[in-house]
Amino acid sequence: MTMNTWLEPRYTAWIWHGFAMTLALSACVIVGATLLGFGLSLARSAPYAAVRRAAAAYVLIFRNSPLIVQLLFWYFGAAALMPESAMSWLNTPHALTLGPLTLGWPSFEFLAGWIGLTCYATTFIGEEFRAGLRGVRDGQHQAAAALGLTRFAAFRYVILPQAVRIATPPLAGQYMNIVKNSSLTMAIGLAELSYSSRQVETETLKTFQAFGMATLLYVATIALIEIALLLRQRHGAHGAGGARGSHAAGGWRATRGGGS
Repeated sequence: MTMNTWLEPRYTAWIWHGFAMTLALSACVIVGATLLGFGLSLARSAPYAAVRRAAAAYVLIFRNSPLIVQLLFWYFGAAALMPESAMSWLNTPHALTLGPLTLGWPSFEFLAGWIGLTCYATTFIGEEFRAGLRGVRDGQHQAAAALGLTRFAAFRYVILPQAVRIATPPLAGQYMNIVKNSSLTMAIGLAELSYSSRQVETETLKTFQAFGMATLLYVATIALIEIALLLRQRHGAHGAGGARGSHAAGGWRATRGGGS
């Protein structure tokens, strides 16, 4: 039995549209929070005390307040502070045409959800990057300096790859949380997956079918992130094993050459 036999096609279309909105919002938040979180991790370790304090204050504020409150602030509070002309422009449909491609301007609900989720997720992702950077052994810094690398080159080619490898598993967990937390944007009227499934349930009174389909889509999305993490770890393990084998072979050949 397919889901279409449970719900009429127009109702499944609502849920699929909400799922697409969830994926779009989650992708935007992941990109934004990853970039900002990396910058936040650097700010937390900056040599200037003022920068460190500002970064710590950001984490304190956004990490220790409920996400739903932050979303409501960005939707209602920020809207109240903005000029009426700006709000009118944001709520007016706009489109950018690039040849055969037409890009629509996102709704204010989407923008508020994007900003709110990004500000919130940045704190957690920043801490994961910070833990990854601190997890690199001091010997790696010393070895890079011994090779004559500049601080930037040492960070770019020696420290950062190791830090990213350390931070990848917890980062994947944070990305899963972003997908799940995106459901809270239904509180500000964004027609994402949870909102759409609720609308379908209200229209059809088919609670199991509506929320069951939404649950399966959430689970499938989280499972894809987990699979991507496993593939990334397996690829990294094979790459590390190959590198170790290459170094070992090179050392063995050098030993034979020296003894002959």
